[in-house]
Amino acid sequence: MNHPDPDDLPTALALARSAGRPGPDTPAGTPVPAWPGRPLALPEAGPAALDLDALLKLSLAAADGSGRLRPASSAGALHPVDTVLVAGDGCSLPPGRYGYDPLRHRVHRLGGPPGGTPPGATAELSVTAQRTASHYAHRAWPLLLLDTGHAAAALYLAARALGAEPTPSLDRPGAQGTPLAAVHVPPPAGPAAPPSSAPAPAELLARRSDPPPLPGTPPADALLAVLSTAARAGGDELRWCAAVGGPRPGLLEPAPDGTGLRLAAAGEARPTLAAWAAGQAWIAGAGAVLLAHGCPTDADAPHIRRTHLRAGFAVHLAHLTARRHGLAARPVGSWQQADLGAALGAPPGRDWIVHALALGTRHADEENTP
Repeated sequence: MNHPDPDDLPTALALARSAGRPGPDTPAGTPVPAWPGRPLALPEAGPAALDLDALLKLSLAAADGSGRLRPASSAGALHPVDTVLVAGDGCSLPPGRYGYDPLRHRVHRLGGPPGGTPPGATAELSVTAQRTASHYAHRAWPLLLLDTGHAAAALYLAARALGAEPTPSLDRPGAQGTPLAAVHVPPPAGPAAPPSSAPAPAELLARRSDPPPLPGTPPADALLAVLSTAARAGGDELRWCAAVGGPRPGLLEPAPDGTGLRLAAAGEARPTLAAWAAGQAWIAGAGAVLLAHGCPTDADAPHIRRTHLRAGFAVHLAHLTARRHGLAARPVGSWQQADLGAALGAPPGRDWIVHALALGTRHADEENTP
């Protein structure tokens, strides 16, 4: 179960969506692949070279000895995503293939570059399923795909913070031995500063999943910004809405013209979401819950991979937008029996919750601080 077999993904997703509970924890194995050869420090980049040291520190490197704290989110902080760097010309590393160790922030040379390697670097992302399955068991596969999407988004944002224009690839075949996703980062085109929309390095290093509870309904402008970010990044096969409480509880979605929010369904959904999200009761009191939904029961393996990778990618970008608006936020990836369409009266099996981002204001915490 170390690499996904595309033929098994529909069955794996059906099991993950079922009411069955995971059994006792099993060994997670090593947190980093046993890359061959000696570990190499990432050299300082020249003025015309892509700074891989900075790119990886801002995206994948562990910030503590346990390896739990990293710029990319991961279910249970188990971090199953492994990275191979394919460096071409214009990098701080000589051209070649390198396995990355995020705990030590070192690389291991695996060989020369494949023919046709473009300038810059491509981060190829695969997973060691045992790490996530050790705790989540049959619920692991959707989480593995979501984690890969989060890692791709972390690389994308880090590249933009460095002034590069990265190209994520989230529609790869995903066959055994093939990366699930990749992000290509070109070398810098010149000394130009990053665009104003790019994140600052400090923003990326400060991104953390806030601990629950997350009370306080976000302002409408902040909620619209978070929803709009997710919708732009999530592709055409996912839909997005947000469950809110308060005096007029319901599901909100962006209006077609993008200038405001409209009511998609009336009624309090958060207690049901809490039950569907592995019984995490705190979700019932979250200020809002951003929902990615789609991926029908009969989806084939490419569709499952594509929608889950894009959901993880989009929620990661939405998380940064939430923080920019002063909101607390926490991704929620494990969903059972979460047939949102059927709950709203549509035919069953067509519109399942794929991923979520719980949101709240910080006012309650600030008021309770001595």
